Amino acid sequence: MKRENISDAVVRRLPRYYRQLSELCAHGAERISSHALGREMGITASQIRQDFSCFGEFGQQGYGYRVKELCEEIGRILGLDKNRRLVLVGVGHLGHALLQNFPFAKCGFSVGAAFDVSPAVVGSRVNGVTVRDMREIDAYLKESPADVAVLTVPQSAAQGVADRLISLGVRGLWNFTNAELSSPEPEVIFEDIHFSDSLLTLSYRLGNA
Repeated sequence: MKRENISDAVVRRLPRYYRQLSELCAHGAERISSHALGREMGITASQIRQDFSCFGEFGQQGYGYRVKELCEEIGRILGLDKNRRLVLVGVGHLGHALLQNFPFAKCGFSVGAAFDVSPAVVGSRVNGVTVRDMREIDAYLKESPADVAVLTVPQSAAQGVADRLISLGVRGLWNFTNAELSSPEPEVIFEDIHFSDSLLTLSYRLGNA
């Protein structure tokens, strides 16, 4: 069921909760209070309770949260059980590094294929994923639809590639191109990753600590 009126700030905290709870599970923790969870994460207990209340009732007063159950429930909210399909477009240094090292499966995504225009990489395999010629992408996505595309193409090509992917049914784009992409289709979701923004934020904090 689609949940309405959940703020972006709450959504962006969900992966942090999931990561923290996963670590607690790995260390054998069985239950935790909102106060204890808040201390570990630097979030107030009231904020945690407010965030969780957007999705239902998970804890018990006087007992706290069952760590494993809460972790699994947040995983479901984040869609880890959906086994969404993904393709990667642009197998340069960054694209190659993501294919080689990023734990897509742990995030609920299976990587079907990667695409590039360079004969130097087309036909190769990276971490078990075949790199195909970009000219094959239309036929591939018509045969094997993907929910998400990872974009690691040059900035100048980004919007054109995004438009092409959207026309082929892709509705989520994880965008590493530093281009501000857009679509007139409201159901298309862009998640823009700007490494420079993160580094400049760190620079500001260093200068104002």
